[in-house]
Amino acid sequence: MPKVKITVVKKMNCNEVFGGNPPAKINHDLLTPECHRFELGQEFFVDLSKDRSHPESWENVPQGFCSWAYADIQRDIAHILFGGSYPWMAEEGATISCCTDGLRPVVFRIERIR
Repeated sequence: MPKVKITVVKKMNCNEVFGGNPPAKINHDLLTPECHRFELGQEFFVDLSKDRSHPESWENVPQGFCSWAYADIQRDIAHILFGGSYPWMAEEGATISCCTDGLRPVVFRIERIR
């Protein structure tokens, strides 16, 4: 049964994104510099389980994964999981995707494994 591995490959902070000059004021007392939900190198797995109550079913957010980030990258997960590839990626069955946190994005490698 095909599986997808999601690996955290980069966490960015506001200064990296905007060079210390964000286009809107930020309350730094309420915002951590980087996303606190992930660690570099952290891995998550999803598979094609037909049982939707199964914790690794592709429709379910993996344990410990940010539900907002999963919603952002789920299209790429499904594409890779169901056998797709992207022509601009030299490696078949793999892609790079990221969450849409405009202040502290996290970048993920998504790859099909068997």
